[in-house]
Amino acid sequence: MSKTLQRRIIVLAGYILLGAIHYLIRGKIAEQAPVQIGDFWVLLIALAFAIITLLLEAVFYSKRGIFLYALVGLIAGFYSGDVLYKLFCMLFGNYCIPEIQPYFMLAFAYLGFFLPINATQKGGYAFQFPTGLPDSEKKATEIKLLDTSVIIDGRIFDIAETGFVSGSLVVPKFVLNEIQALADSQDPIKRSRARRGLDVLNKLKEITTVELRISSRDFPELRGVDTKLIQLAKEIHASILTNDYNLNKIAQLEGIQILNLNDLANAMKPLLLPGEEFEIDVIKEGKENNQGVGYLADGTMVVVASGLNQIGKKLMVRVTSILQTSAGRIIFTEPKDFKDLRK
Repeated sequence: MSKTLQRRIIVLAGYILLGAIHYLIRGKIAEQAPVQIGDFWVLLIALAFAIITLLLEAVFYSKRGIFLYALVGLIAGFYSGDVLYKLFCMLFGNYCIPEIQPYFMLAFAYLGFFLPINATQKGGYAFQFPTGLPDSEKKATEIKLLDTSVIIDGRIFDIAETGFVSGSLVVPKFVLNEIQALADSQDPIKRSRARRGLDVLNKLKEITTVELRISSRDFPELRGVDTKLIQLAKEIHASILTNDYNLNKIAQLEGIQILNLNDLANAMKPLLLPGEEFEIDVIKEGKENNQGVGYLADGTMVVVASGLNQIGKKLMVRVTSILQTSAGRIIFTEPKDFKDLRK
């Protein structure tokens, strides 16, 4: 049972218990009391208030920081209206009409309540929520959630250091917990990758162009880190930095902006056209007869026709065609002096 469900059951039980106590009490609180305490309707009233409380919690929970500001603004506006009315009477005593005092207080109470809410929708103010999340009025391009895959990958530090990534980078606590679990894993590869991810986070804190934050917001009623990331991105209007293919597709279906480092890496690969020449180290045999295979610095596979006898050598090749697959790009080439090799 989730903590949220447990809390709601406790709230419901508390209201029912209070209603039962009132039902057992005999008599009236006062002669003017509209409902007798012993009346069974008290139980229904308690149940109704329990349901209303839980509904209000569900509506306001994700925006609890702003409603705290709005409540303070409501109280401050109410009393500010009273003070301004009295000041108005001091300055313009001849025009002071007691009947307008409630309108002063109502107007300023309204402004005090709705200004913080409107500010978050239109980007007017910068509020810091009690949850430790970034300001929700920022654009999705300014707030980026980091998932586990992009942290342990490590390239995010190099990209951020160049200045191509800016704004707020948010690491949810549940992502940190997952990395910590991997760091304690018995698998040496997972353990080393997770520890490298923790080192990357420490390095990101030193970059002045980004603001690294830890979010304590969690969703105990949801299962899976990916599901929680998507829900958090919806709440704070953030994009997600990831290398995870499945998370990429699910988030896109949910209408969340995805920044995939693998897509960025593919976009940054040098664009070669048929007929262009470059030098390659042939390192192994290809799948087809008499083929050699080499790799560019970014990992792109280069297939060299008639390159089997050139394994271990550096060879000048000419591009013949390029094949784009789901696994990446494959460049097909032939040696620059192809006719001489065939002889």
